[in-house]
Amino acid sequence: MDAMSEDRLRNLLLHAFPDADINLEDLTGTHDHWRARIVSNAFAGLSAVARHRMVYKALQQEMHGPIHALALDTITPEEAVQA
Repeated sequence: MDAMSEDRLRNLLLHAFPDADINLEDLTGTHDHWRARIVSNAFAGLSAVARHRMVYKALQQEMHGPIHALALDTITPEEAVQA
């Protein structure tokens, strides 16, 4: 499969988390290893595992092809202010 473009990755995440502030970093320059910082109210009250599952669900088959690795920082707006 082809590598995942930053625009495609951002659009998939925004579709699942419309209110999100998303920061993406291509870790290797090959568009298949990403770091994503996603700030969304959708994560409120959820554990880190539950938050990550939401992201994996949003990316579905891309996690088995164009994305080989994904480091996640999933936080709420309130948590972002505290950081």
